[in-house]
Amino acid sequence: MKFNRLSAEEIRIIENKGTELPFSGRYNNFYQDGIYLCKRCNNPLFYSKDKFNSNSGWPSFDDTVRGGVKEVIDSDGRRIEIICANCGGHLGHVFRGEQFTPKNTRHCVNSTSLNFEPFEDSDRYSVAYFAGGCFWGVEYWFSKLDGVLGAYSGYMGGYLDNPTYSDVCRGNSGHIETVKVVYDDRIISYIDLVKFFFEIHNPEQIDGQGPDIGPQYISAIFYGNRDEKRIAKETILSLKKVGMRVVTKLIDATQHRFYKAEEEHQNYYKLRGGEPYCHSYRRLF
Repeated sequence: MKFNRLSAEEIRIIENKGTELPFSGRYNNFYQDGIYLCKRCNNPLFYSKDKFNSNSGWPSFDDTVRGGVKEVIDSDGRRIEIICANCGGHLGHVFRGEQFTPKNTRHCVNSTSLNFEPFEDSDRYSVAYFAGGCFWGVEYWFSKLDGVLGAYSGYMGGYLDNPTYSDVCRGNSGHIETVKVVYDDRIISYIDLVKFFFEIHNPEQIDGQGPDIGPQYISAIFYGNRDEKRIAKETILSLKKVGMRVVTKLIDATQHRFYKAEEEHQNYYKLRGGEPYCHSYRRLF
């Protein structure tokens, strides 16, 4: 197995099971969207969506990449050490029962044991784009799915460069409120995402979604290739066969740029502790 070259401090922590000083690590107060990798072997360990602020002084995660982290009894016989499942490099310790998050788990990790890879720079994961009314609600529902690593509100399909929320709300920029979904296709498939999309909004409404009326709120799927277009068309056909008047547009994503919306529109309901007013889940498939 080939390992990355480590500094003396990295060897102390990763190979000799040391601990960095609290509040000193690069990733302690770091909250970008991406994936955390093992510094020693580049094995995927943690997703950014599972990171939270525990005020402990070390990066904290309430979940791991499936199969990325292994738990072993610490040498003190009391704590549980976490190591990279691929190379055995020391990461930190895991604690349970502290009630920091609903998962009730804290993986306390040394920043020194980690590298960070933004989703934009990674070819490990897939991307899909869905528009179904106000992006707050669409983002809310997609972010709940297992296998979805990130859901981001934004604008797509228009002709104005770098549009703002005000530009799009006026309805004359050509853009549609759209959600970018970053997902792991080893866990969830594109067809599952498409089906779920139709289950969280009303694809029969022509002029918007619920009380949100206007061209920026229409139902659309931005497909990235022929397979995605075929899957979307076949799914729409299956709904039409059971009597639904689906008006969802299929648009070539390669002809349009996704513009991420302003920060106040990201994780809107999660940060406010609310639920969507015009999106709800109903089983169709």
